[in-house]
Amino acid sequence: MTNATYDVIVVGSGAAGSFAARELTAQGLKTLILEAGPAIGAKDFDPAKKSPVSDINIWERARATLRGQGVQARAAFFAQRVAHFFVNDRKNPYTTPKDAPFLWIRGRQTGGRLHSFGRVLLRWTDDDFRTQTRTGKGKDWPISYADLAPYYTEVEETLGLYGRTEGIETFPDGSYAHQAQYSPPEEDFKATVERKFPGRRVTTWRYIAPERMPKQLQTALDSGLLTVVNNAVVARVVTDPATGLASGVEYIDAATKARQHVSAKAVVLCASAIESVRLLLNSSNAQHPNGLGNSSGTLGRYFMDQLPCLAVGEVPAATGTFKDTAAPADEFYNPSGGIFIPRFDHSAKPRGDYCFQGSIGRYGTDGKPARMSFFGFGMMQPSADNRITLDRAKRDAWGIPVAHIRCVMGDEDRKNLRGQIDALQETVEGAGGAFEFIGSPLGLQEFGKGAYPEADPFSRMVFRQWFGRTMIMGAAIHETGGARMGDSAADSVLNAHNQSWDVPNLYVTDASAFVSSGVTGTTLTLMALTVRACRHLAASLRS
Repeated sequence: MTNATYDVIVVGSGAAGSFAARELTAQGLKTLILEAGPAIGAKDFDPAKKSPVSDINIWERARATLRGQGVQARAAFFAQRVAHFFVNDRKNPYTTPKDAPFLWIRGRQTGGRLHSFGRVLLRWTDDDFRTQTRTGKGKDWPISYADLAPYYTEVEETLGLYGRTEGIETFPDGSYAHQAQYSPPEEDFKATVERKFPGRRVTTWRYIAPERMPKQLQTALDSGLLTVVNNAVVARVVTDPATGLASGVEYIDAATKARQHVSAKAVVLCASAIESVRLLLNSSNAQHPNGLGNSSGTLGRYFMDQLPCLAVGEVPAATGTFKDTAAPADEFYNPSGGIFIPRFDHSAKPRGDYCFQGSIGRYGTDGKPARMSFFGFGMMQPSADNRITLDRAKRDAWGIPVAHIRCVMGDEDRKNLRGQIDALQETVEGAGGAFEFIGSPLGLQEFGKGAYPEADPFSRMVFRQWFGRTMIMGAAIHETGGARMGDSAADSVLNAHNQSWDVPNLYVTDASAFVSSGVTGTTLTLMALTVRACRHLAASLRS
């Protein structure tokens, strides 16, 4: 590998890295992916590990904690069958301020977190890209929805989304290959909400079926132009002192800890928001003493997650368990599908920057009231004090300084989260739902019989004790920012094409490039950004 030369090195093989590989190879570029974790195969999708959806899985989380996954086991939807798609926290530590914990949920393997995420892919709107123009807060992106719309369509058509065209003002329709389904209680919920609350809409999830190998990555492999090196922990991006350009990367073999260097004409970072910022900070040199590409001083700053809340309960008037047949049944993964309440339409009151993803009647026991759950996501205001730095006193299993993460809600965030919870309660209870609990970084509220009334008393006690360590910042797993895009090199790390202002052949296309946190999932947006950026990179290399 030492003397090998590629057109482009891509760091990471997840949502961004897989689409980078597809686009770059489609442009005829010899591409190398460096993936920090192992390759995956049939053994990783053992049907015997499939388990029914459980309301409460305290013991699975406890066992994972003992095995070294104390942080990962606190992910809201962690399950034993997918535990191997989450990192070992002992090997991959990080630090936070003592009074500001943060959950950093990670996966290191071919495909990254594509094997553990909810598979829901949602478009953003100019409500997300134009936050300063719309609210007078934050900062506008250097691009708009119109710039990204054709790339959204391209990614959706590549993946084959399930969804429905609904014509919702604040939630652009996508391009769907398959029709998504409502459960009967969800259909009733939709009709009731849209009748009782003008300006509030309900639609289906927009999602993909589970995959063993992401199809976009398989397409790149089939081109013959892609090489993937697994267990390659990238330590730093290397630059040429004479030109200032990126000349390659240095990585560490995860098993042997031997250091390797590989060269290329360009580098694309797709390692995830925190990892890419950490890598740029660890790539400091004489020309870039404060981190690679950090002439603006903004590298690591304006880090965000979305404001999370989790709510569980039942709909007493509905019974039974719906079996969704839209997507083929999977031997390993549990079914997808559910409902989504987008940001309320502009005429609605209240109209806050939040949305809700949930399901009704898709799990539980036949003959009993339909179970429901909702997860809320709210927009976090960017703050220069929320940032990723390096903790040089602590290192990971490969001797690399770890990330120190500060992500603290401000007064405006707390107000938005309070409004988010109130709006969820008003909407769901107004449509016949009865909550058992609603929890967020503001605390846990229990109603009626309380959280998980049919669980044993000990599990309920442990749940209440753990909840304050689980539903904190990071729980949304939609972290963004730290290497934001902008119109000026004075106050941003990247330009409008995800290209480093300081190192023109270095691109960063994961969610670290985001200027705002948005309110819907980040995955489809970073995929679309990656296709757009890599097309620009290919044109730059040709010229």
